[in-house]
Amino acid sequence: MEKCQNYQSVYYYNILKSRTIYPRLVLGSSSVYRRELLQHLQIPFETANPAIDESALPEETPDVTALRLAKEKAYALVKQFPDALIITADQVATLDKIQLGKPLNHENAVRQLRLMRGREVVFHTALCLFNSRTACLQARIVPCSVKYRELNDDQIERYLAREQPYHCAGSAKSEGLGIALIERITGEDPNALIGLPLIALVEMLMMEGVEIL
Repeated sequence: MEKCQNYQSVYYYNILKSRTIYPRLVLGSSSVYRRELLQHLQIPFETANPAIDESALPEETPDVTALRLAKEKAYALVKQFPDALIITADQVATLDKIQLGKPLNHENAVRQLRLMRGREVVFHTALCLFNSRTACLQARIVPCSVKYRELNDDQIERYLAREQPYHCAGSAKSEGLGIALIERITGEDPNALIGLPLIALVEMLMMEGVEIL
């Protein structure tokens, strides 16, 4: 994990908290699922779409791709939010070291799910918290391994018809019907699979003087 500690920043935010005022918190994501996850912490925040190119670079490993993109999303919002804590995340799924991106259409989703059935996929979820006032960046990769059930073609088609997870890495929306595809999940934070590791985020916010409880 990359950490950045600025004690002046912590002092400043502790003063704000003592007045029951939170620092400006921005979730740099257009994902409704990340927004719903962040709402679990019951703190005020707003959302913004970083709108960056999310293509992987040649010879880039999955964890490096996810971490780079999460950082770029944060940096893309600095001018718009010069005095805020910016939360960003990115996720790359891999099977046998092959990256599985967002399928974007039905044909690609069928292909992905046929490839994944009965096998284990690793989701590399990168999380960043960037203080745009102090330029303090915290970043971490939270991996999660998922073993998929042995699905037949009819089950895959029925799932896709009902869920249409075409903008989810690996075609599996675990926060919905996609949970029925899964045999086992292994990882330090179940929220990482959905795209926002809350356990790590709470720790990062505490480093910036933001107490959740």
